[in-house]
Amino acid sequence: MKFDNVLSEINGFGKFQTMIVLIQSLSRMTLPCHFLLNNFIAAVPSHHCDLSALDDDGVFGNLSQEQRLTVSIPVQEDGTPSSCKMFPEPQFNLLSNSNDSDLATVPCQNGWVYDNSTFKSTLATEWDLVCDRKGMNKATATIFFIGVMCGAPLFGFLSDRFGRRAMLMVAYLATMVFAFTSAFSTSFVMFCIMRFFTGVTLSGISIISIVLSVEWFDIQHRTFAGVIVSLDWTGGNMLLASIAYFVNDWRWLTIAVTSPLVLAVITWWWLPESARWLLANGEKEKAHFYLEKCAKMNNRSKCMAEITPQTLTNAVRVKDEEKKYGFVDLVRTPNIRKLAICTGILWYGVAFTYYGISLNITGFGMNVYFTQFIYAAIELPGKIMVYYFLNKFGRKPGQVGTLLLTGTCVFINIFVPQGLWVFRTIVGLFGKGLSEASFTIMFLYTTELYPTVVRQNGVGYTSFVGRLGVSIAPLIALLDVVWELLPAVIYALVAVGTGLVALLLPETLNVRLPEFIEDIEKPRAELDGESGNPLKQADENRNGNGTVEVT
Repeated sequence: MKFDNVLSEINGFGKFQTMIVLIQSLSRMTLPCHFLLNNFIAAVPSHHCDLSALDDDGVFGNLSQEQRLTVSIPVQEDGTPSSCKMFPEPQFNLLSNSNDSDLATVPCQNGWVYDNSTFKSTLATEWDLVCDRKGMNKATATIFFIGVMCGAPLFGFLSDRFGRRAMLMVAYLATMVFAFTSAFSTSFVMFCIMRFFTGVTLSGISIISIVLSVEWFDIQHRTFAGVIVSLDWTGGNMLLASIAYFVNDWRWLTIAVTSPLVLAVITWWWLPESARWLLANGEKEKAHFYLEKCAKMNNRSKCMAEITPQTLTNAVRVKDEEKKYGFVDLVRTPNIRKLAICTGILWYGVAFTYYGISLNITGFGMNVYFTQFIYAAIELPGKIMVYYFLNKFGRKPGQVGTLLLTGTCVFINIFVPQGLWVFRTIVGLFGKGLSEASFTIMFLYTTELYPTVVRQNGVGYTSFVGRLGVSIAPLIALLDVVWELLPAVIYALVAVGTGLVALLLPETLNVRLPEFIEDIEKPRAELDGESGNPLKQADENRNGNGTVEVT
């Protein structure tokens, strides 16, 4: 019998699995807090040139603040003072004549004054990352996601080599060190370096936690596992909006969203290693130990009577001790090579589109905290619908459909005037919900597609490519200087194109997880025929005492 049959017998959807999900929720909720943190710590409040030097010289006399701005700063098309320009000399004639179109202007000479009514302190106000330096502000998100991109293959390789559990603790501790250090940065360069390494280690939490959870669920409940784990992201998203509303200093906000990892380190001691990984690596005694704990907690101890460490070797073939699997194995044979190419494109497109939408929360004319919260809340009904859709129709149509509809929503908003902000917001929320649904499906889908011996390598590689898309997404917004609608057009086209690529992937609904690369190189019918229907075989192997005969 196969490992999935053993897992079904000891209840692959019980208290033990619930414990795993709850323990990891503490760390997983920090992921969206950091991944979308730039919406708040890199926010650019309203600002204009600092006029205090002129005031010190007594140039303004008894002029009011409004009059000082009128004679010193040109007006933009929307009637607000320019953020980056000022007159070389006060133009007192503007007090009686408001036409300043022909007057010379210069860049701000003495820094900027910021509106602190919404944000007490941000990266932009701390290091004046505005006007000619606004690209540096956008680059902080790119630098962070480059770190995430680099961390994905690193932790993918390490967790396939040394185990899920140990590498998860490494990721917890390292993330706390780098994140807390970034909050006390004394320079912009130091902050960027710390954010890069924070991204590296957070990537480990992201990819290891999802794989560890899915590997402990049986076939019937893998869909539930993928969706329920993704709810941590939604909860963390709403948590970020709530914390940011009360903590409006970027340093304290960074500390606040990292703090749950302290509890995650404590609860890690109750987290089990993946029995599937242990068996694939020949550690049958440890695998048996964790399976016994699972059976005991799930009230299925009797089912372990006939299952010994020795008989477990039949459940999962032990890999050759001389064989060390790595990233090269993802392209060594035809089927897995095709899988690597298609899933790489899929991750790039989904991540690029999702963060292109998520990092633009100021484009609908609403309060940023409210927009962030609504963006998070809309994910909840989307994920519930995803769960039922995936169970009934499968992963492939769900992945293709959500991507095509996301691109359609972005495309529709291109033609909606800015004045119709209510309609734009509704369409934008639908697009956000669909893009999150595509992300949820993608994590589960990818985990099911790759075999155990290279699963973390596969998820690490695809996450690397995905984070490449995320790194580029914030910079695409800068293309609005070329054409205002160009960023939206790019996001829409990438979403639609990625949806079409997803058509090339196989379906994984109710199919047992592959253990070795050879499993996906064989025809699907031959693979299933080795052990019969994995959902029914356990029932066929039961004897009259309710135990399982393992042969």
